[in-house]
Amino acid sequence: MRAFRAVAAVLLSAVVLAGCGSGGGGSDQPSAKPPPDGGGSPAASASAPARPSADPASPSPAGTPPGKPTGAPSASSAPVSPGPSSALERLVTVTRTGGYAGKASTLLVKGDGSWTRLDRQLRPAGAGELPADREARLRAALARADLARLPRFPTGGPSVFDGFVYTFVQGGYEVTVAQESLTPALRAVLAELPPFEADPSR
Repeated sequence: MRAFRAVAAVLLSAVVLAGCGSGGGGSDQPSAKPPPDGGGSPAASASAPARPSADPASPSPAGTPPGKPTGAPSASSAPVSPGPSSALERLVTVTRTGGYAGKASTLLVKGDGSWTRLDRQLRPAGAGELPADREARLRAALARADLARLPRFPTGGPSVFDGFVYTFVQGGYEVTVAQESLTPALRAVLAELPPFEADPSR
């Protein structure tokens, strides 16, 4: 009886073990699931070419540099204004200041002999035109005076009380000289100029 029970226990144990080995249980590791539809592996995503982004600083199809509008005129096409003619160029400008009443007036003489007088506030106070022979003498006197070789403020001669001070401007040169320091050539220039003041009788 005891031998029968031992054999039955052995058989029962064998059946239990056989049932566990053939069961539907699998490995403890979960099975890999396929990726969802439309997905890809990381390697596939990394290998996909990136779409180029729009670059606002990239040149236009016509090759125009960034920031420069198409069709902008070049520097060589800019209009160049012509220089003044010799008739309109300033021949000489002479300003006289001082005197007993402290007056000031300016004479502007152009290359064609026309002249304009300005008052202390640089307002027009007269105009006219030099005769051709007088204009020629004025040019000759200016050439002899040679402002380019004179000092900026010539000095010399006895002081003149309440005398005038003259400023000559010609060809980019300026000379300011008191009445007592005028050279003979500068006096000749003054002699050929129109009057610094209007004739009160007119």
